[in-house]
Amino acid sequence: MKRAVEEILKFNEERDWDQFHNPENLAKSICIEAGELLECFQWNNEYDKQHVCEELADVMNYCILMANKLGVDMEEILLMKLEQNKKKYPVEKCKASSKKYTELIK
Repeated sequence: MKRAVEEILKFNEERDWDQFHNPENLAKSICIEAGELLECFQWNNEYDKQHVCEELADVMNYCILMANKLGVDMEEILLMKLEQNKKKYPVEKCKASSKKYTELIK
């Protein structure tokens, strides 16, 4: 993942695109690309895996740029959030359940 991050940052630096990458614009871009990812599944359950992968990569690209802009480490924040989710969703209460954590504490 480190190499991918370096290449993405280099790609954007070479094009001087950082000037357009404020947190608000990046958040908008993440949502736009997530919408394009969702379109891959619109109307039926069949999908083009290659197209899904391309849209997923676009979402991840903007997430990496957002993390960089905020000065946070992607791995660190992912692991931090995973620890939070482990507490919200203990295995013994949520295994094989799609309930939200607020329903599990009842």
